Amino acid sequence: MTDLHFTEFGPADGPVVVAIHGITASHLAWLELAAAAPGLRIIAPDLRGRGASNGLPGPWPMQRHADDVIAILDELGIASAPLVGHSMGAMVANVAAHRHPDRVSDVLLVDGGLTLPLPAGVAPDPDSLLGPAAARLAMTFASVDEYREFWKKHPALSEWTPALDAYVDYDLADGRPRTVIDAMRQNAVEAYGTPEIDAAVAAVRPGTTMLFAPRGLLDETPGLYPPSERERWASALGVNFVEVPDTNHYTIVMSPRGAAAVAGWLSSAL
Repeated sequence: MTDLHFTEFGPADGPVVVAIHGITASHLAWLELAAAAPGLRIIAPDLRGRGASNGLPGPWPMQRHADDVIAILDELGIASAPLVGHSMGAMVANVAAHRHPDRVSDVLLVDGGLTLPLPAGVAPDPDSLLGPAAARLAMTFASVDEYREFWKKHPALSEWTPALDAYVDYDLADGRPRTVIDAMRQNAVEAYGTPEIDAAVAAVRPGTTMLFAPRGLLDETPGLYPPSERERWASALGVNFVEVPDTNHYTIVMSPRGAAAVAGWLSSAL
């Protein structure tokens, strides 16, 4: 039995998919997907160190996140399932498929999952990588309304929705965001690669799809995977890159437009 918090969306008899959120997110990052794919049974955890799982002990390596996902399948009596991961969640999905190949039937990557390039001689800086997302974790907020107003100024979230209200409200507890800063920092460094992650990425199945956003974390162009990176990974691993137009790293899952694209791919795969 796992102590990890998770939620299920959709009908209990629908096709199953496990949806794994990003580095400072929670299971509510998938609200728009649940609306766009009401026939799917979406199992969405709060990863260790995030959301309602933020009180679980560290450390927080990708391997532990991957094993936590499999523990949820064990608890629900599910022999195997496809995984969809966004951002860091896509890397967790790849590690889970590598460590537990018989438990993961397929993987859909959404703007993440492949290691990020780092110039030679430069040490990974998690705070620099995540910028305002990292700074937010050290802040306090007097109320949910204040936290909403903070988020509404985010350059990547110009189209505000009720799902974002729910996501932001859930993320605040006792005036602080619910992601453990040290968990974020550990996983951000891993985004550049470790021996375990490099092995998992190298084992990505040829033909695996990544839905990618043309814009990045701050709505900038290019996004996390510019043409040179897409060409590199397509050549090295046979990854199939599919652009979701007019999205950024957040809205590719947290907007109706992005979620509809993810839902379409999942529905066809399942």
